[in-house]
Amino acid sequence: MTTAPANHRQVLEQALPALGLTLDATQITALLAYLELIQKWTKVYNLTAVRDPAEMLTHHLLDSLAALAPLDRQLQSLRAATPDAPIRLLDVGSGAGLPGIVIAICRPDITVHCVDTVAKKAAFIQQVAVTLKLPNLRGLHARVESLTEPYDVVSSRAFASLVDFTNWSGGALAERGIWMAMKGKHPGDEIAVLPATVEVFHVEQLKVPGLDAERCMVWMRRALADT
Repeated sequence: MTTAPANHRQVLEQALPALGLTLDATQITALLAYLELIQKWTKVYNLTAVRDPAEMLTHHLLDSLAALAPLDRQLQSLRAATPDAPIRLLDVGSGAGLPGIVIAICRPDITVHCVDTVAKKAAFIQQVAVTLKLPNLRGLHARVESLTEPYDVVSSRAFASLVDFTNWSGGALAERGIWMAMKGKHPGDEIAVLPATVEVFHVEQLKVPGLDAERCMVWMRRALADT
């Protein structure tokens, strides 16, 4: 595998403080190697519409890294409740593995499964797991509705409406699990039509270095039944 351009490493390293992250050299190298794999596979399998390497760095890698600090904060309460249980995350409609693979690289203590209905995309995720030696990463070729194993976090990035996302993935959400939906503009209309069984408990704005676009994260969980 070729070495990533020096400026890509520099841009990535300079963006980390703004994202509230600290990564070691091995993780930074793995992220850049992952970006190269996306570029290589996209030429044949059309993994992403973004083709320019610099745009891939900001629109994909940095955008996905923006999810990490918010995820860390939400996982504190989950880990406090079950400190000995490993965290399992399902990334729905993962495509090229965004943000699932980024999470797997940066948080090796989290088991990450990336599900996609397109076989070639699931195969790409498996190839990344092998190439980058990520034992906590797995690609699943399936419809999310068919998954019934419980996950503590079910994530998506520009996947579907909040109603469809929570409806389709509800069977895979653990009893105390949370949904993590990465969106562009604040999805007020989508939130307004969520069923009473889904509670939005936090919406936060995301700042992505080098990306002049609105980004936000919507956190949801099952609503407590009235007693």
